[in-house]
Amino acid sequence: MASPAPIPAPAGGAAALRARLTIPVLAYCGILMAVMQTVVVPLLPDLPRLTGASPGAVSWMVTASLLSGAVLTPVLGRAGDMYGKRRVLLVSFALMAAGSVICALTSDIGVLIAARTLQGAASSVVPLSISILRDELPPERRGSAVALMSSTVGIGAALGLPAAAVVVQYANWHVMFWVTAALGATGVALIRWAVPESPVREPGRFDVTGALGLAAGLISLLLAVSQGGQWGWGSARILGLFLTAVIVLCLWWWHQLRAEQPLVDLRLVSRPRVGLSHVAALLTGFAFYANSLVTAQLVQAPEASGYGLGLSIVQTGLCLLPGGITMLLFSPLSARISETRGPRITLALGAAVIACGYALRIVDSRDLWMIMVGATVVATGTTLAYSALPSLILRAVPPGQTASANGFNVLMRTIGQATSSAAVAAVLVHHTGLVGGAPVPTLHGYLLAFGVAGAVALAACAVALTIPGDAGPDGRGGTRRARGRTRSVGDGALEGA
Repeated sequence: MASPAPIPAPAGGAAALRARLTIPVLAYCGILMAVMQTVVVPLLPDLPRLTGASPGAVSWMVTASLLSGAVLTPVLGRAGDMYGKRRVLLVSFALMAAGSVICALTSDIGVLIAARTLQGAASSVVPLSISILRDELPPERRGSAVALMSSTVGIGAALGLPAAAVVVQYANWHVMFWVTAALGATGVALIRWAVPESPVREPGRFDVTGALGLAAGLISLLLAVSQGGQWGWGSARILGLFLTAVIVLCLWWWHQLRAEQPLVDLRLVSRPRVGLSHVAALLTGFAFYANSLVTAQLVQAPEASGYGLGLSIVQTGLCLLPGGITMLLFSPLSARISETRGPRITLALGAAVIACGYALRIVDSRDLWMIMVGATVVATGTTLAYSALPSLILRAVPPGQTASANGFNVLMRTIGQATSSAAVAAVLVHHTGLVGGAPVPTLHGYLLAFGVAGAVALAACAVALTIPGDAGPDGRGGTRRARGRTRSVGDGALEGA
């Protein structure tokens, strides 16, 4: 199905204002989604005391949203392609706001975990928004808007940590959830007012069997990856979960290949342009996540360790804040590089910059200013890479499958992040020393974690360079050249697609 030409907004009035605010509203929603994922982090040390639950139970405040987000992102992406992206975007944001209200009203750990599961639905905001931007914007505005939307994940994460830490330090912890509930309700109202419903649909019957199979397989896989450190990698529970994941996902793959209207079009995924983009997303997610994860622990380590700075959670958030600002500033540059050189070059460049950032971390992780410089360099590379990934997908899939394809790409990033968390935890657990009678990771452990993340970033760079020449927005081949260059006859069609 071909994408209809965007309808220009009237010259003035409310309709013109709504058209101008579509991109800022969607970016606001993406930032708020990332903030929602981050705000619970400063609470984790105190939640056992505040809720009367064990530390293991409290950790599910993070795990629950991770699992539900991984499952619901491709499912809601497919639903958006079929039933309307704005409609599904409203549902996912409303679920996030409802989850915040529930968290604000209770201290029961079981109810809190259920509410965080609802909030995981907001993970579909970014792929749905990117698909809306493809359908509604002219080609000359699409690249920069998609790059900004992709960067909101890092921007929100960088803003959420210090903001939440301030609220937790100076107010009742329930206030934090009332704030996110109010912001979420504002987002729902803004979406209804400023975001148009895309006319591009992929009609058919929703693959319920495929959705349930994907949910069962992903929950088994991610649960094993995220809980392996606590339950023991060789325990019967973890091995059973991995075995279940392999069996269920193999059966799911078999079903998807035979379904008339599959949840995920695996024949499309098998194309090198799409499949390699998903592999690059997984590797980039792994490399990116280690930056904030390790940096936060390193700067909060006690000074008695010989390398730690003993910073508070608020100070830690401020250390990561320059990275978020950098992501906002560099998203237009990413769009420009993708326009002139192609998104696969942008992706490869971003992965290489991430690797350089980790090299700086290995050279010096004792001085605060060098730690901030290294973390910001990694954030810059993440901006380039994350902004390029949706552009690769948009150029390689039909318009009717953009939300589901981008949802699957976000899923691969999520799996990469979960794997990164498990790998970093495993490295640090095996490299600890006693400081004041308490086990604290050694500097060698942190440097080893940086080295692993840097190596994965180089692997992502290599994968990006093997992606065939960028496809056009309708899925056909052809790299978009810089303006003013001589183009083939086919390129002209791709420019206007």
